[in-house]
Amino acid sequence: MNNHRTRHLAPIALGALAFAHSGSLQAQYAPPPPPKPFQGSINEWLRKDDPTMAAWDIGGSVRMRYELKDNFGIAGSPRSLDFRNTNADVDNAYLMERIRLRLGYSAQWWSALVEGRSSLVQEDDRFASTSPVLYKGRGPEADSIDLHQAYVTLGSHKEFPLSLKVGRQELSYGEERLVGAFAWNNIGRVFDAAKVRWQNAWFGADFFTSRVVIPEDSRFNVSNDYDYFSGFYATSPLIQKHSLDFYFLARNASTKAALAELAPQAPQPSARDIYTLGARLKSSPGQFGSWDYTLDLIGQFGHFNDTRAGAPLRSQEHLAYAYILQGGYTFAESFGTPRIGLEYSHGSGDSDPRDDKHGTFENLFPTNHKFYGYMDFVSLQNIHDVRVIYQIKLHARLSLALEGHLFWLADTSDNFYNVGGAPRGGGAASGTGYGVNSNYGSFVGSELDLIAGYALTRFAQVEAGFGHFFAGSYVDKTLQNIGGSADANYVYTQLNVNF
Repeated sequence: MNNHRTRHLAPIALGALAFAHSGSLQAQYAPPPPPKPFQGSINEWLRKDDPTMAAWDIGGSVRMRYELKDNFGIAGSPRSLDFRNTNADVDNAYLMERIRLRLGYSAQWWSALVEGRSSLVQEDDRFASTSPVLYKGRGPEADSIDLHQAYVTLGSHKEFPLSLKVGRQELSYGEERLVGAFAWNNIGRVFDAAKVRWQNAWFGADFFTSRVVIPEDSRFNVSNDYDYFSGFYATSPLIQKHSLDFYFLARNASTKAALAELAPQAPQPSARDIYTLGARLKSSPGQFGSWDYTLDLIGQFGHFNDTRAGAPLRSQEHLAYAYILQGGYTFAESFGTPRIGLEYSHGSGDSDPRDDKHGTFENLFPTNHKFYGYMDFVSLQNIHDVRVIYQIKLHARLSLALEGHLFWLADTSDNFYNVGGAPRGGGAASGTGYGVNSNYGSFVGSELDLIAGYALTRFAQVEAGFGHFFAGSYVDKTLQNIGGSADANYVYTQLNVNF
């Protein structure tokens, strides 16, 4: 272990004593809930002697997380690639802090909220962007001060089925596999959006149009004027013992979207018109005894301008799909109410990047961290992922999650995509990295994760995790001409305080 990593072992060793908890036994880890409901210190003080102050919401949160990554590609560092063994910097460690402050007010027929955010990072070796404006040391998850949310809501569902929400806001649907707030990220994800909600006894549905906001440190964040995201998402309880989600989502980006801002800290899209139809059937809690299950079916069509090496410089017909099968059993009468779950996720790949069709699934705006390994190597694109999950609540405030993944490429004629949806580029034959390696085996590797945490008080939670990725035959063959491959390790500790 080199000196860069050694100097960081002390805080990791101390932080590893903190364990995390899954607030509800779901298919993905959830942070521990407080032992009692907590409205925030400021809110409690204001409302204690004046009931009229209940209309106000004043508070915020502070989150600190330390991450250590071994054998991870470092954005902007020459020759650095995931799982590379020699001749490149692939070890990184950094501290991140995120502060959010909010002010909200709710009346009978309207409400408003403003939330500011400060995202700080120390010692991150990653470059914030490919632009020379932002250099390493702060990285892509730094945004010193900015507006996170600012919106107005009109309507009251107690009185009328229709409401309107306009302004900068988070969009989050289903499990966040396609649309999520990306809360794990130090910045997160928000949209400048207008959303109409229709709610009655049969279903609730959001109809929205939006533009995703582009993070840029030291500049006020603006939305991408050339990347529109619209659609509807509905949920119905009418199927007995189940909930059913059904949706239609449209992402329309022009050729100007990729260069919408000078120094974006998140990848901006090539031109595309992607239309997504999907349905999600989920068993209602307790309706099948100790068993639970979920089925997601997703299809896509449209057009896509492919930017991968070797792809044609023209719009391709887009036809892609994904599906997810989940099932689990909870031992309700056993100590800690443990749950064992099994999950299979598949996102389609492209069998020929040179033809006029594009088959790689478009992952849209997900929170992938919760699903395809906590080390964040994989997205729902050109992948088979078999996931086994074990969760146990060891104490009212303490729980543990252990899970494993097996990954295969769906089609070796397509790329191995990273968690942000970008293809790992280059070419193994030329000694520059990944690219497309259709003559290699499809097994990417396996990942083992241990996540744990503890609710310290009503207002503070600690969390820690460890992950190890075992490089598979596809990675081994890909990197054999540039010094070989190596397994990757990941450790983090996190403190979250609400006030």
